[in-house]
Amino acid sequence: MENIKYADLQINGFMGVDFAAPDLTEDQFIRTAEHIFNSGTYLFLPTIVTSSKEVYLRNLAIMQKAAEKHGWLDRIPGAHLEGPFISPEPGAVGAHIPEYVIEADAKFFDEILDRSNGFVKLLTVAAEKENMAQFISHAVSRNVTVSCGHQLASFEDLNNAASAGAKLITHLGNGCPNMLDRHNNIIWSGMACDGLSAMIITDGHHLPPTLIKCIIRAKGVDNVIVTSDAAPIAGFPPGRYNCWNNDAILEKNGRFHNPEKGCLVGSSASIKNCADFLRTLDFVSENDIIQMTSINPLKVIDMYK
Repeated sequence: MENIKYADLQINGFMGVDFAAPDLTEDQFIRTAEHIFNSGTYLFLPTIVTSSKEVYLRNLAIMQKAAEKHGWLDRIPGAHLEGPFISPEPGAVGAHIPEYVIEADAKFFDEILDRSNGFVKLLTVAAEKENMAQFISHAVSRNVTVSCGHQLASFEDLNNAASAGAKLITHLGNGCPNMLDRHNNIIWSGMACDGLSAMIITDGHHLPPTLIKCIIRAKGVDNVIVTSDAAPIAGFPPGRYNCWNNDAILEKNGRFHNPEKGCLVGSSASIKNCADFLRTLDFVSENDIIQMTSINPLKVIDMYK
């Protein structure tokens, strides 16, 4: 188990450093990357949640420069942009700041890529947004893997996204309203869409074991990717923290949430913690865990060797 190359496609920050902070420095990024590697993570995508245009242009360039300078491009091959092309609707927007959500904009996306030397590996979008299929096709043509998340998409929307080249669903079962139609909802539609693999957060708080079991059985182990969705407070003790304009509480059990919104604000876990939680369940094998925490994430971003 100690030789598993855990690959985490969604880390928003660690030990107090937020990759979406407008004042992020190269030194902070380097120090945080070292903390993440020391937590047992082999490869990760620093994730920028929905932010201002200036943050995308500034922070991606800083992270790309740092990764290249330290010879880390094989372990930090690019970023995950979790926004800004998501749904601003309550529930779907989750802990993201709705004011920063924008419509699909290929020109701005190209500027992001060009200014960061292509330092984007994964992009999360809301499948139901206007002209999204066309935008997905464009992003895929720029060698970016596209995932659908923070959305109110229908089954048809998800199939259209898959046909346009999208590969994934971002943290299926989360980033959606707490109350849903019992039959027609994004969780059922996500499980039923064969064209999209599922990312899931298995920190013990984001999904109950019963839903984890259903997702794995619906998708198959080869089409499930575990991620931590680590928030900037990962590694910190319990307490109150402000994160992305959320007055949030980190409980002793590791649950990080905004009680006013009734939503989680990322996780306090590493991907190794997520793998260890899976080891407490009776419906996955050690080989399954390796597949979902190492092999599958590397494959979907074309980093599997």
